This record gives sequence, structure tokens and C-alpha cells, in this order.
Amino acid sequence: MAVQFFSDEQMERLRSYPDIGREELIRFFTLTRKDLGFIDNLSRGGGRGSAARLGLAVQLCTLPWLGFVPDDIRSVPQAAVQRLANQLAVFPGALEQYGRRAQTRSDHLKLGLKYLGWKPVPTRGETLKELEQFLLDRAMEHDTPSLLFHQAAEHLISSKVVRPGVVVLMKMVGSARNAAGALTSEKVDHLLTGPMRADLDRLLVHDPEIGTTRLAWLTTPAVEATPTSIKLAIGKLMYLRAMDAHLLDLSMLPRERRRFLATLGRRSTVQGLERRGERRHPIPLALVAQSAVDQLDEVIALFDQAVSARESHAKAKTDAALAEGAKKGEARQLLMDVILPVLIDPAIADEQVGGMLRERIGMNKLREVAAVSWRPLPRDHGRLAALEASHTYLRKFTPRVLEAIDFQGGPGTADLIDAVAILKDLNRTGGRKVPAEAPTSFVPARYADYLAKARKSRDDTAFRHYWEICTILALRDGLRSGDVFVPGSRRYADPGTYLFTPEQWQAKRAEFCHLVRKPADASEAIEQVKDELHQALEDLEETLASAAPNDVGAVRLDEAGQLVIPPLSAEDIPAEAKALREELSGMLPFVPIASLLIELDARTHFLDCFTHAGGRKTKLSIEQKRNILAVLIAGATNLGLTRMSEACGVSYDTLAWTQEWYVREETLREANTILVNHHYKLELAKKFGGGTMSSSDGQVMANKR
Repeated sequence: MAVQFFSDEQMERLRSYPDIGREELIRFFTLTRKDLGFIDNLSRGGGRGSAARLGLAVQLCTLPWLGFVPDDIRSVPQAAVQRLANQLAVFPGALEQYGRRAQTRSDHLKLGLKYLGWKPVPTRGETLKELEQFLLDRAMEHDTPSLLFHQAAEHLISSKVVRPGVVVLMKMVGSARNAAGALTSEKVDHLLTGPMRADLDRLLVHDPEIGTTRLAWLTTPAVEATPTSIKLAIGKLMYLRAMDAHLLDLSMLPRERRRFLATLGRRSTVQGLERRGERRHPIPLALVAQSAVDQLDEVIALFDQAVSARESHAKAKTDAALAEGAKKGEARQLLMDVILPVLIDPAIADEQVGGMLRERIGMNKLREVAAVSWRPLPRDHGRLAALEASHTYLRKFTPRVLEAIDFQGGPGTADLIDAVAILKDLNRTGGRKVPAEAPTSFVPARYADYLAKARKSRDDTAFRHYWEICTILALRDGLRSGDVFVPGSRRYADPGTYLFTPEQWQAKRAEFCHLVRKPADASEAIEQVKDELHQALEDLEETLASAAPNDVGAVRLDEAGQLVIPPLSAEDIPAEAKALREELSGMLPFVPIASLLIELDARTHFLDCFTHAGGRKTKLSIEQKRNILAVLIAGATNLGLTRMSEACGVSYDTLAWTQEWYVREETLREANTILVNHHYKLELAKKFGGGTMSSSDGQVMANKR
């Protein structure tokens, strides 16, 4: 396997400084007070001059950004140089004088590594082993070398380890890919028996029966839902089952590795696989294992689409018939508009009605309308009758689908599953008459009349057609709803497989019951619920008994005995309480939110939770605390960093850098915990409850008995 997977131009870019955006500039090229102190101390220790200070600062900021320091430090983006020069109060052009002695750059880099807590380039020992293991684990998930390279670089940055050279890291990626291939072969070797290897090799051989290789045949999906396509899909499914592909267990490989190998098998040519020699077998092995599931899902999906297409065709046919019938009905309706006024007019004698209508309407029109037959429509407007015309079409593929697929049902589908079993038996034996005990409870009410009429007239053929179509439709609907499932399928799997197994639930049961405050024993839980229900009913009876008949604001029974629950009314605050609230509010001084947070930090020290993301735990300066409070207020008030910068006078860059390095999810969570604990200990807070429930909008929650 080739080691170099980057072009020379790409390799050069990976060794050099890339372009930098505003966010990266703020995040990485902002010096803290401690950083400035480190640089100044070094200057006093011998690394004198503006060039040395600026060069060292560039190295300090480059390491967390790129994970290494390019050889040509002077090629750092000019915006970064300008930003550092402003913070150091030096001339940006001084960087041109830095590092003329390679030893100076090397010494500064060692000092910077020690200061930042970074490790040098791994060449041996535990650090190198960790990197190799990381690459092997990622290579088992995917095989893209460039992605592995960048993941390794990010891993090294997070571990504070200097990135090796591009060529060295590319070699490590290549070794990891080779190791992943060898490990994959080792893990699946027990599945690659002699017969299985022979079956996999036959996938690569041209088969005159199908006119191509079995590999190409298996990886070519259906393009339309026709009986021919369904038969072909079932043939592929049977072929895979014949080689026990549906029984293969590749769980010893990571899911991503299995998916990668199967994808590689679909995209590879026969020649490409053959060039891999004996190491090719895991690829088609993963392909057939996944294809066994995919092909099963494809057969069911094609079955659904083909049945639904005939149903849609029947619907279109009946809709057209209804539209035509509506046109004919319109002619009759127009006649009624003439006939009804004559019939209801008492001034017209009965013996004159017929002659008057014939004269007004005309005999030709009457004969034309009377010639059109008019029969009442069934409940489904003839949908099942129209679908019955497609019975022969459906029979081209439904028997094979029922024979190939093991349909199983959940609760409430016993009759449907029995009907499917009966239909499969009729298909297998060639029987034409549906047994009298065949279930029909799954037949929709709108279709029930068809079966009843066929049964009453002893038309076994019609009954068989209607019953079979209803069974197929119910099976299709059950697959869509999840009431019917297929073992081994991914798309149509048993919904119960997404739930905890009894063993998993047993381990989590005690914790769940503790959280919801319910007993773990079912009988105890039922008794507890009964007690709560009885208590609630007693409270309701007491409330109803105390309600006055004319009290429209109370829960009551009206004259008809119906329960009336009026809308909740706002809490009525006594005038004394309002006066007391205003008096107390007047006694409280106006306090800016920033001052309040400063006092809160003095009591709780919650700002100490906001530590630097780089892991440097130093005492926060007054300016850093100020910046953190500004970021917190900006987020809490939706003011944003730009407007907060304008309001408090701290630059946007400083606030953005503070938010990036100090205000993170974990620091916010820790600070919030300290504040909650402090609040819980206050004497006044205990007057409002135990602290296990809260009301964010200040509503009063109380249970009245």
C-alpha cells in the first residue's frame, strides 16, 4: 500500500502556515497576563530583544493552533504578527530578525513546550504507542488516509503532543491501515470456511445464466416495482440464503468497519478484488452479510410499492367513475328542480301533474335521463371491486413474497398472521376455496359487504379474491405501522428490539423506580395508584358537595349532571400583601446586575469554576473576572458580544477569546451547581419548598386538600 497519499503541493501546505480567520486569530493569538510574564522573564534571562519576544510569542500561539511549529516562523499570517506585536508593544517587523540561529528557535520551542505542558514529537515509549493504537482504532472504522491523517493531528493537539513530520505521520497512517486489514482478516477467519471461501470466489466468476458476475448481479438494485423486479429480488435473497449469508455474525468488527467493507465490495471491480489475493475475502464476506439484510428490505419495499400502485390505480378508476356519475347526477338534479315545485304546489291537481311535467320537460329529455341506469354505490364507492380486477396481476408476485418472507405480528395481529398462514398454505397446495374458519376481523368495514355477499351467494371464487386482496392490503398496512415485522430485517424489524431487554431493564429498574418514586413491585404500584385514585375521587366529591349551584367559577355539576370545570382564575392577592410588597421593594436599593454578580462571587466564589480550556489552573485576575462576567451577562440577556463590548468598554476580541477559552459547558455546569447549593442552604429559600421542584415563571404551585 502506497505511503504517500498527499500530493507534493498538499504536503507543502501541511508543513506551512495556513490562512487564518478572525475567530482563530482571537482564540489562539491572545496572550494572557501569565503568557506575557513568561515572555518577559525569558527576555530578562538572556533571550533579549523585540525579535526574541515576538518569535517566542508566535511559537507559543502556533502550537495550540496547528499542533506543531513550521520551520519558517516568519511566514506566519501577518494579521497574527500584528496582533501579537500590539500586545507586546513591539514593532511587527522585528520578527524578520528572529531565529537566524536555529538553536534559538529550538531552545525557545523547548521552553514553550514546558510552559504549555506539551510533549515533544513522539519517537518511542507510551506516547507513540497511544498514537499507533488511536490510528488503528480509527482505521478499523474507515479507510480514508487523508481523514486518518487529520484525525491523528487533532488527537495529538487534544493530547498536547507535537505533531510529527508529514512523511512520518503518513507512514504511521499507512501502517495503521495495513494493521486494520490484518486485524479484520484475523477476526473473521473463523467464518471463512472452505465452502464459504468457494462461495465468495464464485461471486467473481462470470455466470452464463445471468450474463454477468454474481457480484455485479447482487449489487444492482431494482429500479421499478414490477412482478419481474420482485421475482429477481427474491431470487437474489434466496441465493444469499443458500450461502448462509443471513446467518453470518460480524459483530466482532466495528459497525463502521462492516459498512466500509461492504461499500468497498460494491464499488470494487472483480480485477481489483482479485489483486488483493487471500486478503480479499473479508470484503465480499461483509458485502453478502449486509446484502442479506438489504435484499430482504428491498423485497418487502417492492412488495409494498407494487401493491400500493395497484391500489392507487383502482382509486383513480373509481374517482373517474364518481366524476362521471356526478355529471349524470347533475342532469337528474336539474330535473328535480323542475319536478319538485310542481309536486308540492297544492293548486295543481294530481291528474294534471303528469301532463304538466311532460309538457315542461319534454318527452325526449325524460327518455334520455331514464335510459341511464342508476345503482346505489357500495360503502367504498367500488374501490375493492376495481382492485379485484388486478387480482391476476397481484398473483404474479404475492405468493412468492409470502413464501420467501417470515411475517410475524405483534399484539392484536393474530387473526392477520393466521390469515397469511392460510393464504400461504392455499398457494402451496393449489387450493381455491378459503376455509370457512378463515379469519376476517382485519377486513375494513368498507370492504366487509363484498365478502358477505360472496359468502351468501356461495361464490367461492369471488370470496377468495376479495379475502386475499384484503389480507394483502392488511399485511402491507401492518408493515407500515410496525404491527407486522420481519425477523432479520433492518427497516421492518420488531419495534420491541428498540426497547430494553428484560436483562437490561432489570439493571435499570431500581434506579427508574427511585426517580419516579414508585415501588418496583407491580402489585404494590397498582395498589398505590388505586389509593391515589380513591383519594382524588374523595377530594372531587368534597369539592362538588361544597360548590354552590350558582357559583360559575367553581367545579360543579350542572342541571344535566355534567361535570363543569371552569378555567383557572388568577390568584387573588390581598391588598395587604400588595402594600407589603411595595414597601419591601422600596426598601431595596437599585443594584446593577454586574454588582450583584460580583457580590455573589464574593460569597460563593463561583467564578473560580471558569478555568482555562488549556488546563492551566491559575488564579483569575480582576480583569479576567470582569471579562467572564461580561460574557455571562451578554449571553443571559441576549445582548451579544458586540453590543456588550460597546456597553462595557472591553474589546470584542477580548470577550470572544474569553468566551472561547473560559465559558464552556462544563464550567457553566460547575458554577451553576455551586450557586444552586448556596441557594439551597439559605434560610429564606427553605420557606419555598424542598428545592426538588421549580417554577421558572414564578407561578405558585400548591396542593390543596
